[in-house]
Amino acid sequence: MNFFQRWGACSLLAVLLTAPGHAADIGVTDKEILVGQFAAQTGPAAELGKRMQLGMLAHFKAVNAAGGINGRTIRLVSRDDGYEPEKAAAAVKALIEEDKVFALVGSVGTPTTLAAVPAINAAGIPLIGPFTGAQALREPLNRNIFHVRASYFDETERIVQHLSTLGIKKIAVFYQNDSYGKAGLEGVTRALTKRNLKPAATVTVERNSVDVAAAWAELLKAAPEAVVQISAYKSCAALIKLARSKGYGGQFFNVSFVGSTALSAELGDAGAGVTISQVVPFPYTPSSAVVREYQQRMTEAGHKDFDFSSMEGFLAAKVFVEGVRRAGKTLTRESLVTGLESMREVNLGGFIVNYGPKNHEGSRYTDLTIIGRGGRFVR
Repeated sequence: MNFFQRWGACSLLAVLLTAPGHAADIGVTDKEILVGQFAAQTGPAAELGKRMQLGMLAHFKAVNAAGGINGRTIRLVSRDDGYEPEKAAAAVKALIEEDKVFALVGSVGTPTTLAAVPAINAAGIPLIGPFTGAQALREPLNRNIFHVRASYFDETERIVQHLSTLGIKKIAVFYQNDSYGKAGLEGVTRALTKRNLKPAATVTVERNSVDVAAAWAELLKAAPEAVVQISAYKSCAALIKLARSKGYGGQFFNVSFVGSTALSAELGDAGAGVTISQVVPFPYTPSSAVVREYQQRMTEAGHKDFDFSSMEGFLAAKVFVEGVRRAGKTLTRESLVTGLESMREVNLGGFIVNYGPKNHEGSRYTDLTIIGRGGRFVR
């Protein structure tokens, strides 16, 4: 083959690769983009996975109804990991090797997402919007993982800062005995150390367990003014109800991963006054464009029960879609990463997302909410 023949062949290949509708990567066809989610759909943390999924599907449904992205609709495949690391590792492997998804969106949990990282890195598959604020998934930067929410360090700093303004210094930590709980404990400890304080007590509960009697006994000895909880909603609710039944009058604070609506439902009348830090805009009041859009999309999908977890799923889906749009018609995992990294201070309607080649943090947004009468949330 002479020079001109080689040049002509290369030019033809370039045209084919950049032609509209070219399916350039696994999970991408001319008409569809297949994405995967691994999250609890059963077990004590099931509501987190289910609500995250609802928010994602609400946005994807609206995008598909409008014609998709470059003619491609989005289809979500979810696999249940029961909030167990071993099951999560198997679920993500199945999504990659059996379902052959293009990307992953909206995983739920620190230990589960950490367990999936080896398979994610081996496949070079992007994960957008994991429902976790653990630092271990943020430092060092993993090119395949794009966070949408603020970190647990951001949340616990906000909680301790608030308690400090109230003059409360005797603060205990109740945490899940795994990577999630320890990440939260580290955040609280860092925030206290910054103020020359130490935890009044640290007590644990096992993942997917509600056996909190021993933890309560230890807390009783320390008599803290406030307890910061870093666990799932069932164990946190079990401790709060036990403490209230024993006459404890101190304050309880939770980070967002607890699942605010699930916690409130689990607590019933015992929930009044419990404070929860949040990493997404308040979903119940249409005070910003992104919340109005969320409420509209959820309603169109047949869901009028708004909450923080589905709001987070909705935002993760929006970020993924924006990344796909920026990736262009020739959609590959590499072009998706490049597209996401081009999102500099992007305003999604009152929620700012910021990425770059050396920054996959997404957002530092935090807020505090309180469970009021009848389980309603107030800011």
